[in-house]
Amino acid sequence: MAIDALYKSYFQKSKIFLYPLLDIRRGSSVVPEQTYLSWEGYVNPEDAKLIAVYPKRTDAEYMNFEKFVLLKHSRATDFIHINDSQVLVTFDFSDIKEDYMHIINGRYNQINIKLKRTIRDFFEKNSGNYVYVDSYLFSEKYFSLYANLLGVSENLLREVGELCSPPDLEKENLIAEVLENNKILG
Repeated sequence: MAIDALYKSYFQKSKIFLYPLLDIRRGSSVVPEQTYLSWEGYVNPEDAKLIAVYPKRTDAEYMNFEKFVLLKHSRATDFIHINDSQVLVTFDFSDIKEDYMHIINGRYNQINIKLKRTIRDFFEKNSGNYVYVDSYLFSEKYFSLYANLLGVSENLLREVGELCSPPDLEKENLIAEVLENNKILG
């Protein structure tokens, strides 16, 4: 699939650039409703955490995913019931904090090459997401294409250095209260 238009809507950068680094297999029906870089009053963007909000379910697939993936994940630091229908899991990325900071600062080209490939390869090769993510992580190949789509000079894009906007820290900030005594990990 080729890029023939700009992706103009905002998307959670945490979901595109961090969630794939959890190495959670695609294809499961258990996916977060949303992901965040911060959690009002609890986690700041600089803490190098990913906050994932999952729908609370009682079916066997979810219960197995919770037990064998979420609760045993090496990056999971907190597992919290935030209300009757949602579960929050925080994942720690402090071991790759430099790359995490590249993501929250919108410097996707500066992410470690191995991590870039992991992020990109999380998406199916024939999907629209794959080619867009590839363009954000490996911009060098796409400056000319984006310059034509934007009607600007390629040199201008090269000066900017990135083809994807930085995270909107307001949209990437979860605002939710915790039900008392519902923390399982941490």
